[in-house]
Amino acid sequence: MKGCRTGVVAVLLWLLATAAGAQTPGVTPGRVLFGQSAALGGPTADLGTEMRRGILAAFEEVNRGGGVDGRRLELRSYDDRYEPELAIANTMKLIKDDDVFALIGAVGTPTSAASEPIARAAGVPFIAPFTGAEFLRDPALANVVNVRASYFQETEAIIDRLISDRGISRIGVLYQDDSYGRGGLAGVRQALDKRHLELVGTGTYMRNTTAVKTALLSLNRLKPEAIIVIGAYQPSATFTQWARKLGVDALIFNLSFVGSDALASVLGEAGDGVYITQVVPFPEADALPLLAQYRKALVANDAAARSSFGSLEGYIAGRLAADVLARAGAQPTRESFLKALVDTGTFDIGGFMLRYGAGDNQGSDQVFLTVIRKGEVVPAERLTP
Repeated sequence: MKGCRTGVVAVLLWLLATAAGAQTPGVTPGRVLFGQSAALGGPTADLGTEMRRGILAAFEEVNRGGGVDGRRLELRSYDDRYEPELAIANTMKLIKDDDVFALIGAVGTPTSAASEPIARAAGVPFIAPFTGAEFLRDPALANVVNVRASYFQETEAIIDRLISDRGISRIGVLYQDDSYGRGGLAGVRQALDKRHLELVGTGTYMRNTTAVKTALLSLNRLKPEAIIVIGAYQPSATFTQWARKLGVDALIFNLSFVGSDALASVLGEAGDGVYITQVVPFPEADALPLLAQYRKALVANDAAARSSFGSLEGYIAGRLAADVLARAGAQPTRESFLKALVDTGTFDIGGFMLRYGAGDNQGSDQVFLTVIRKGEVVPAERLTP
């Protein structure tokens, strides 16, 4: 009899161990843990810091309302300084050691290119990377959940504006010499090819540096009417400052990844007339309920926080993650989360619509135009002389 009881106990212990092992990583009765590897330090720190601030604002807003099925949403973030090697190490730590449910808010193309395959191999959702890289829009990447429009859509909007608003056809590109810069360059070329136009010329710089003066001088000799900068805020600011000093007449355009608020802050009055495409609405506007909700949540989580495009994108990402999680069942798994995303299809985030489906992992196609005026980023309807 004693041996039988011992055997039963052993079986029960084995069943408990098996059940514990089968539990979805990152999910407990009291919380769901998300992980983030992003640039929180180094020359692009503003990008990761703002993305994280927005995600936390959304998560804490949900938590104040009781969480999702009684579970708090938590975020664990590590700094990768916009370097792929650090992104790999952080991603492996988040998945293997921290047992996160999903990854959210990665920052950058080269870092996402390094970390997404690790997430995919582990079956981990890769939510709202802060990049418009085309490879992440591959329909085969069922674990990737993009929020923003792609760089190809941003560059198409830029070329369309330059030609239709200003009749500009002599266009040059300064690009970061990595997968991000080359991806943006490919988008510019595609947009020009549609119009049977060619680039005037290109210049490059190395990631996490501001060595752009030589590229500027080379481009300026080719007399472009506009220069599209595919880079981060510090090299873009240095490029623009040198352009002003040297009397370069070309109109300067940036993609959303540049970090608009940081760029405007660094440039001050030298930024007047610099255009930037955006993939989220203007944060201080009132056109959508989303914007008032975002600003309220941002300040509730951090009284000193100022609204920004980066934190708004993070907030949208956090809201989406919570919404999908709420539809993934009382005992959510990574698989049920991704299935809920596709099955639901359309998500109304305070009037900002995100649409997904089988083979479509990008929620928004919207691109907005802004310009720097008197040191501030403001909305722009069209390019002005």
